[in-house]
Amino acid sequence: MKQSITELKKSAWQIRLELIRMFGVGKPHHYGGTLSCAEIVAALYFHKMNFSKELLNAPERDRLIMSKGHTVPAQYAALAMLGVFPMEELKTIKRLGSRLQGHPDITKTPGIEAPTGSLGQGLSYANGIALAAKLDGLKFNIFVIVGDGELQEGQTWEAAMTTSQHCLGNLCVIVDRNVHQSQGCVSEIMDVEPLDKKWQAFGWDTVRIDGHNMEAVCKALDGFTGQGKRPLAIIADTIKGKGVKFMEDVYKFHNAALTEEQFKEAEKEILAGLQEVK
Repeated sequence: MKQSITELKKSAWQIRLELIRMFGVGKPHHYGGTLSCAEIVAALYFHKMNFSKELLNAPERDRLIMSKGHTVPAQYAALAMLGVFPMEELKTIKRLGSRLQGHPDITKTPGIEAPTGSLGQGLSYANGIALAAKLDGLKFNIFVIVGDGELQEGQTWEAAMTTSQHCLGNLCVIVDRNVHQSQGCVSEIMDVEPLDKKWQAFGWDTVRIDGHNMEAVCKALDGFTGQGKRPLAIIADTIKGKGVKFMEDVYKFHNAALTEEQFKEAEKEILAGLQEVK
């Protein structure tokens, strides 16, 4: 059953809470980009996608590919909330032998659709799935979350041309436009704007939204039917490290370890954010 807007907002903050708790103290994790895409992940799994624990291996299920694979922990949190694997398992992240590693592994983790993390390859992988769906006569949609720093990879744009050339209208890209990458500001390292015009030039329909406004995220996703000939690119303007003030817009929290004091402050702020949802 689809969640209401209020429930979706709570789910996004719950994803953030699970992230902070699974990451814990003293071990480096990718905070910035996982926190920034929480609303996107929540809206996909709990509102838009034809996906559930029961449909885990069904050919007609919708697929989500986390192309920026280092932020897959946000996907782990959502999958656990759906009951795909136990919530307690989240605490095993990046441990030796765990099913939940720092980058997605389709051979170990249920609900993961692609082995990503070598940036720029997710859309190419998704194109293959979309073409296979057409050949097999299956009607499902593929969603790909890409990072804005990732758009500096040339392979992404080759893949974007392929998507439109083959009229893969069952494919939707969501750009997590959080402005920062691992070494600094995206615009200072290699600017990717104007994103709207670039995706349009490559034959895509394009919409730009506030990626933390759940109503806007759902409206953009609802506008994607997967039945047309043109793919859709949703550019979601977000804040890196969203929900934790000392992390927000600070590129050094792309991958970092928290002290005990920082962990307690982050957990406190996210719990407050969850409680403020009405």
